[in-house]
Parts: sequence; C-alpha cells; structure tokens
Amino acid sequence: MYESHFGLREPPFGITPDTSFAYACNSHQEALNTLLVAARNGEGFMKVTGEVGTGKTLLCRRFLATLDARFVSAYIPNPYLEPRTLMFALADELGIALPREADQHHLLKELARALLNFARQGKTVVVCLDEAQAMPQETLEALRLLSNLETEKRKLLQVVLFGQPELDQRLAHASVRQLRQRITFQYRLSMLKEKEVEHYLSHRLRVAGYRGNQLFVPAAVRRLHRASGGVPRLINIMAHKSLLLAFGEGMQQVLPRHVRSAAADTPVAGSTRWRTFTLAAVLAVVVAVAAAVSLGWLA
Repeated sequence: MYESHFGLREPPFGITPDTSFAYACNSHQEALNTLLVAARNGEGFMKVTGEVGTGKTLLCRRFLATLDARFVSAYIPNPYLEPRTLMFALADELGIALPREADQHHLLKELARALLNFARQGKTVVVCLDEAQAMPQETLEALRLLSNLETEKRKLLQVVLFGQPELDQRLAHASVRQLRQRITFQYRLSMLKEKEVEHYLSHRLRVAGYRGNQLFVPAAVRRLHRASGGVPRLINIMAHKSLLLAFGEGMQQVLPRHVRSAAADTPVAGSTRWRTFTLAAVLAVVVAVAAAVSLGWLA
C-alpha cells in the first residue's frame, strides 16, 4: 500500500522468514558459524534456542542453504509427531522408501541401511527440527535411538534442534538425560541491541529497494528498540505499522509518535502508555487516500 510512496519495490517488514532479507547480526552470525563448524566436524546433536520471534526458523533456513554438496539435509518444521511418524517424515525428506507396515525396530534398521549408503557416497546427513520444544517426550527418546546409528568412525545422522527456551526444560527431564548428554554444541539467540536495530531497519529497507535518506529518525529507532525489546518479529510488526502511519500523514520519515502509536496497537509491545491516535483511524485515512488516488481525484 505504501511502497510507491517511500520508493520501495516490496514491503520490507514481512513476518515470514524470507532469507533474502536475512540480517547477519552478531548473534545470528555466531550461531550460524557454530552450526557450520559442528556440522563439518561430524557432531551428532546441536541445539539452538531463542525466544519467540528471534529468528530461529530464518537461521535454520540460512544454515540449510549454506550447506554444500557434501551434505544431504532434511527439514521437519513440525516435530509434534509420534516416534514412528517422525521416522517416516525423516525418510520422506531424505527420499528413503520405508515399508509402511514395519514396526519401529525394522524402521530403524531400514533407516540405518539407507544412512550407511549415504555415508559410503561421502555424504553427511543433517536433519533440522524446528519448534523442537513441542516434541513429545517419547519422540525425543526416539531421536536418541536414531543418534545411535553410526560407524566406527562417524555418526550416520546429525541432528539440529531449534526451539524456544522451553526446550531446555524438556531436555532436563530424567527420561531424556542420555540425549541431553549427546548435545555437543548449543547456542542461545539474543535480542537485537539498539544499534543493531538501526542497521536491521536500514538493511531490510535497502533490500526492499529504498534508496533515500534515513527513513526512521534516530528517536524513532530508540522508541522501536524499547517497544520491541529487540525482538526481530516485533520490530517488523511495529515498523510496518509505523510506515502505514507516516504514509497516512503524507510524511517521508517515521517519527517517534508513529512508533508510539504502532506500539499502542501491538498488545505484546513493551511500550503501550502513549496513544496519540488509533491505528484504525489512520488506516481508514490510508484507505481513503489510496481510493482517491486510484480514482484520479488526487494528483
């Protein structure tokens, strides 16, 4: 809606994990480097945790996209599966045909045979499980059984768990202590600092085609950092609303009052004390302006 007003090719602050907009902040780059080193060293289990909205799925996609031809990868976005279903999901991702009527013992044997075949081809198999905090306890135990698949020299399967901090609580359970001991590399994603928020906004705007002067004034960036707590998803939501508000006023820059109103309209934002005008009212103005332009009433 506001793209042409600000000289953008596309909306810069979507909340889908688009790798073309990936911003290599310190936390994400360190996590990516850790995963790549661990994968190339043949480690069995790795873990990345972070609060909701810190970009775990985006990091997972970046990691998978960075792996070279030596790796065969599998991505399971929803691991809330019983153990047998997880094995079939993994097999489907890797192009392995498993007998549907087989019990868990024979499924493990078939998976081991297929993984050993990959190893003979010089391939390393990496499976990434997103939202791993949702995995049932018995499925976590099934993962440990999968990690037993190895030769004398190397693991046949490397597993990366991406999850919210609740994943650590799940792994603290006594029933999966053997799995917990096998996690050799782990990383906790942190929030963006204020200076990183400034670079983050500029980066996403540049990717979206913006070539003008600083769009978010410094005070607006500070307000956005405080209101979002440095969480990228919240930054995207409020930055998008702030652009709508600035567009509704016909302005070429985002000011602190725009961010304040965007935060007031975002229930999970940390800064909701100020409300100069409601976002709904401004959206009504934006729609009216857009309709007038389309009808040729405004030059």
